[in-house]
Amino acid sequence: MDEIVKAALKKWPTVPHCYDWLALDARGQWFMRDERIRRAGAFPQVKGSLIRHELLLQFIHRNYECDARGCWYFQNGPQRVYVELEAAPLVWRVQWIDPDTPRVQAHTGEVAAVRAAWVDQHGRLFLQAERGLGIVHSQDMLDAARAIEQGLWSPQPLPFEAMPERFGYVLRPERTAGSAR
Repeated sequence: MDEIVKAALKKWPTVPHCYDWLALDARGQWFMRDERIRRAGAFPQVKGSLIRHELLLQFIHRNYECDARGCWYFQNGPQRVYVELEAAPLVWRVQWIDPDTPRVQAHTGEVAAVRAAWVDQHGRLFLQAERGLGIVHSQDMLDAARAIEQGLWSPQPLPFEAMPERFGYVLRPERTAGSAR
């Protein structure tokens, strides 16, 4: 977490949390969802405004965390902005840099070591790493298939609906009595 964010948390410890305004799709793209967009439909059918500002994206990535409930959020100064997830809290990019081992990197830029692999009923591949569970970006399925064919990953079947509970994350964080500060 950025030092400026830590300082803001100390200075303004009672800023209310924000819900329903930020979403992450299965391709690692961030979307702002204002009231008009939320009225137009649920995420991901109606996504909202794609965030393209590179410095803002870097700031979000550096300050992207998970709370004790399994709800992922972006710590924006003193305010937690909870994130609605399309599939998982992380989106993995897979690239073969070394001929023997693929490089797996989160949409946030963090490099990860794969611990386990899962495939849901829709054929989507999920990888578990120390940071958490993530879905493999659709453009990287060919590289992921190579890792599977080489025996580096052995995906096990798991229904998508079971993943949030099994891996301890929440797709759509909601305000609870203890979460509003």
